Amino acid sequence: MGSTEPAANNLNSSYVPNAPDDLDVPEGEESDDHDPLLPSQPSGPVAVRYSPDDSYNLVYIIFFLMGIGSLLPWNFFVTAKSYWLHKLSNATHDGGGEEQHSQLSDYFESYISIASTVPSVLCLILNYFLVNRFSADVRIIFSLVLILLVFVVTTVLVKVDTTNYRMEFFAITMASVAVVSGASNVFSGSVFGISGHFPMRISQALISGQAMGGTLSAVFSIVEMAAAKDVTDSALAYFLTADVLIILCIITYLLLPKLDFSRHYMQTAASSHSVTSQAGGTQSRASVPPLSPILRKTWLLGLCVFYVFFISITVFPAVSSGIQSIDKDSGSPLTTTYFVPLTCFLLYNAADFCGRQATAWIQVPGPKSHILPALVLCRTIIVPLFMLCNFQPREHLLTVPFAYDVYPVVLNCVLGLTNGYLGTLLMIYGPKVVPRELAEATGVVMSFFLALGLAFGSLFSMVIVHCI
Repeated sequence: MGSTEPAANNLNSSYVPNAPDDLDVPEGEESDDHDPLLPSQPSGPVAVRYSPDDSYNLVYIIFFLMGIGSLLPWNFFVTAKSYWLHKLSNATHDGGGEEQHSQLSDYFESYISIASTVPSVLCLILNYFLVNRFSADVRIIFSLVLILLVFVVTTVLVKVDTTNYRMEFFAITMASVAVVSGASNVFSGSVFGISGHFPMRISQALISGQAMGGTLSAVFSIVEMAAAKDVTDSALAYFLTADVLIILCIITYLLLPKLDFSRHYMQTAASSHSVTSQAGGTQSRASVPPLSPILRKTWLLGLCVFYVFFISITVFPAVSSGIQSIDKDSGSPLTTTYFVPLTCFLLYNAADFCGRQATAWIQVPGPKSHILPALVLCRTIIVPLFMLCNFQPREHLLTVPFAYDVYPVVLNCVLGLTNGYLGTLLMIYGPKVVPRELAEATGVVMSFFLALGLAFGSLFSMVIVHCI
């Protein structure tokens, strides 16, 4: 992971330490250098030095798919901007034959950000208390089934005429976003917690899959927009695609315990928890994980996660999707119909994926480096730069210093790349700087910081939009 990390902590290694070398080993646990085969071994959990091979990289692929599924619902809701504008715009038309925008459609991205992130924080708090009360299997399957049911309802509503019921449709949509986001965060927090028991490349696969979910949603949106006859046909195919992907996530997760590689690490994690509970004497399976030792090791990483995603959601998609091409009047599809899907959603998500994938080969700076929080703070400059692009409509900042189309293209790439790389490093560092029995709970805590950043960022995005 860097020059300060032991060789065994390489991202592609099958070695999973009880705790990093620079941390104190909890009482009752042996150090990683102790031979796990000696009969005089203490009662602490055995360090996993060897494991079965991940045949055909199936476990890696499954966690990658879980990553896609964890952010896919939110990305599908956000990326379908043309559909929401069609549904929420006024029924009357202007002289040019275009639908007139309403306040619901103009600020839809801000509304959807708030509706998705605020319930996420509450559900992640709930998920922390449920870590030891309900198994990860129960939490994950229940969340996926709930997401599927909401998406089925959303798919059905595509073909329902809501012209005279725009407020009712808006309320149902916001409620659907809230339910899906809450369930998605319980799902992603649980899956990320499980990935903490595996080698780091599995955590990286999960987070890279999250970025791929956004990229796929953008690609599907563009393809179906080009192939469909009208916006409702495009949206129908779009949401049906989401339904299929969610079902695929359910099926593949059920296959996970049947694979030797994943079963090996899951059993080791269960054994570790069992031994720790026995050593503690009073800790039971239904107890709440101790928060103090987790925050003591991860508070700075958590604050960095918060700020990374606070900055990202402040401008994406509420500000970035409102930036129009300077050549919009040319009538070219690339500067009208496809400008936002290409320059905002596709570019951001593709850059985000590249940033996350880069952590498979580069893991610098390390978790204790002062450079890491400094890089996180440097992203603040992105917000005013986006505000100075050609965002429309403008009421206060009437001058547009960065009017040319190249500016949002470059800024979206920088925003996505830094979000993916820094966010992934922070998220995979968290569960690795605590004892292994706290890895799952730490994954939930790190996800909580992420969701908290998204919640505050979504609220701040509305302020930014009104300031422009």
